[in-house]
Amino acid sequence: MRRGLGELWTLLRGHRRPVAIATGLTIVGTGIGVLQPLLVMRVIDDAQAGGIPLWIVGALLGLFVGQALVDTVGHYLLERSGQSVLLGLRQRLIGHVLRLRIAVLDTRRMGDLISRANTDTTVVREAVAYSFTALVTSLIGVVGAIALMIWLNPLLFLLVLAVVLVAGTVVLGALSRIRSVSERGQASVGAMTADLERALTAIRTVRANRAEAREAERIGTHAKSAYRAGLRMATLDSIIAPAMQLAVQGSVLVVLLVGGVLVAQGQATLGSLVAFLLYATYLVMPLGQLVESAATIQRGLGALGRVNAVFTLPRETDTLPRETDDVQDAPGRVRAVSGREGAPPDEPALELRDVWFAYGTQPVLRGVSFQVPRSGQVALVGPSGAGKSTILELVERFYEPDGGQLLVDGQDVRSISRHRARGAVNLVEQGTPVLHGTLWDNIVYAVPDAVEADVEEVVTAAGLRDLVDRLPDGLYTPVGDHGVLLSGGERQRVAIARALLPCPAVLLLDEPTSQLDAVNERALTRVMRRIAAERALLVIAHRISTIRAADHIIVLDAGQVRAQGTHDELMATSAFYRRLAAPSPTAPGPTVAGSARPGSAPSSPVTSGWPGPATASGPG
Repeated sequence: MRRGLGELWTLLRGHRRPVAIATGLTIVGTGIGVLQPLLVMRVIDDAQAGGIPLWIVGALLGLFVGQALVDTVGHYLLERSGQSVLLGLRQRLIGHVLRLRIAVLDTRRMGDLISRANTDTTVVREAVAYSFTALVTSLIGVVGAIALMIWLNPLLFLLVLAVVLVAGTVVLGALSRIRSVSERGQASVGAMTADLERALTAIRTVRANRAEAREAERIGTHAKSAYRAGLRMATLDSIIAPAMQLAVQGSVLVVLLVGGVLVAQGQATLGSLVAFLLYATYLVMPLGQLVESAATIQRGLGALGRVNAVFTLPRETDTLPRETDDVQDAPGRVRAVSGREGAPPDEPALELRDVWFAYGTQPVLRGVSFQVPRSGQVALVGPSGAGKSTILELVERFYEPDGGQLLVDGQDVRSISRHRARGAVNLVEQGTPVLHGTLWDNIVYAVPDAVEADVEEVVTAAGLRDLVDRLPDGLYTPVGDHGVLLSGGERQRVAIARALLPCPAVLLLDEPTSQLDAVNERALTRVMRRIAAERALLVIAHRISTIRAADHIIVLDAGQVRAQGTHDELMATSAFYRRLAAPSPTAPGPTVAGSARPGSAPSSPVTSGWPGPATASGPG
C-alpha cells in the first residue's frame, strides 16, 4: 500500500504546487468549518441569557460565505490538476505504446492497450487528484473535531467513539477487497474492448460468415465478467455506505439521548449540546471522506498497476529524429540519408551477410546472404514460410537479426538509429493499410509538408490518376475507416504512392501486384522498372510476370538461399525453381500458406506451382 501511494504521489510531479495550494485552501475551509459550531453555541447561550450580539451572527454568516469561496477555488485547482495529470499520463502511455517493439505488439491485444489508455487512466486521475487532498483535510477535520468534542464533553465523545469503531470495523473489512475486485473488473473491460475491436475491424468477414451471434456471445462473456465484478464492487459499496450512515445516525441518537439528559439535569448547556452534535457530524463526515478516499485510492492502485504494466514492456529507444538523419532535397520532400557520404558507386544499397533469425525457438532464417545493388529490381521468391517477409521486417528493423549483419550503404543498421535506417528504406506491406482520413492524408503520411507537385508525381507513378479524377473531391476525398471506401487494388496503389513520396534509397514491396488486375499490373510493372532505374527495389513476388521482370531473383526455401540469378538462368540451373515456376494442373498456387510467426503451424513443403493472380502470399 505504501509503495502504491508513492507511485500515485510520483504522478503529481510538476503539479505539486497547485495541489499544495488547493490542499492549503481546503485546510483553511476545514478550519473555518470547525469554528462554526463554537459560534453557534455562543449564539444559543446568549439567546438563553436574553440577547444575541449582532457581530456573532455576522461572523457566522461571514464564515459560511468564506468557506464556500475557499472550497470553490480549492476544488477548481484540484480539478485542473487532475486533468493535467490525466493528460500527462495518457501522453506518456500513448508515446510508449506507439514505440513498443513489434515483437511485443504481435503478442498483445490492441483493444486491451486502448482500454488501459482510456478507462484505467481515468480511474487513476480520480485517485491522484482528490484522494491525497481528501486524506490530509479529512485527517485535520477529524483531529480538530475530536479535540473540541473532548473539550466540550469527554463522556459523550467516548460514546460516539464506540459507535464509530463498530461501523469502522465493518468498513475496513470491505476496503481490503476493493482493489482486487477493481482490477478484475478493469481487466474484463479491457478484454471486452479487445474483442469488440477484433470484431469491428473484420466486420465484413464476421457477417459473411454469419458469425454475429458468436462474436456477440464472445464479447458478452467479458461484459458479464465485468458485470459480476461490478456487482461485487456494488456489494462492497453497499456495505460501506450503510455502515457510515449507521455511524452518523448512531452518533446523533447517542448525543441527543445522553446529551438531552445532561441538559435536563443541568450538567450541560443547550448551546454546548448543539455544538457537540455538530462536531459529531463533522467527525463522521471526514471519516466518511477518509473511507471514500481509501476506496478511490484502492481502485486507482488497481488501475495504475495495469498502466504501469504497459510501461514495463520493452520499446524501441532510437526512433526519434536526429539533426543528421534527414536532409532537405526539395520543398516539402525529404531525401533519406542512410549511410556515409562518398560511398563507392558499386557498393550494394542493401546487403545481408550470414543472417540468422528465429521467432522464439522457431528458426526462420538460416545463414541468408545476398546483395541488392543501388539500382535494379531484385525479387525474393519461395514457398510460404521460407522467410521472405521476415527479411523485409529485418530490413525495416521491426526485428533484429540473431546473428550476422544487415548493411545499408555498407553500414550495419544496428550502428545507426532506427529513424535513420527507416529513412533509407520504405515498405509497402502486403495488407496495404490505409488510414482514416483523406487520400491526400494517406499519400503524404511520411512527408506531411509535401508540395502538391511531388504528390501529383507519385499519384501518376502509382497509377492513381484515374481514381483521383473520378473522386468527388479528388485527393481530398475521405477514404473511410481502414480505407473501406477504396477497392483492394486502389489501396495497393495508395500504399505504393505513399512509399514513393519520401524518395527512399531502397523500396521494399511485399507482393505489390497481388490485388491488381492484368492492365494495372502491367502499368505497375512499368512503374517499378522506372523506379528500379533510380534506386534499389526489393520485391517479394509470387506472380510469374512480376518475377520475370526482375533483374535478379533470389530463391528462398526453409530460411536458406537455394539459388540466385535471372529467370532464364534459374530455369536452366535450378530444379527447385523450375518446380516453383511450373503451373499446377489442379491449383493456382502452393498447397499450403504456412507462417513463421509465433503460434502458427509450420509450413509444409511446396509441392507445386506459383500462386495465381487471386492468391495472396503468406507472411513468410
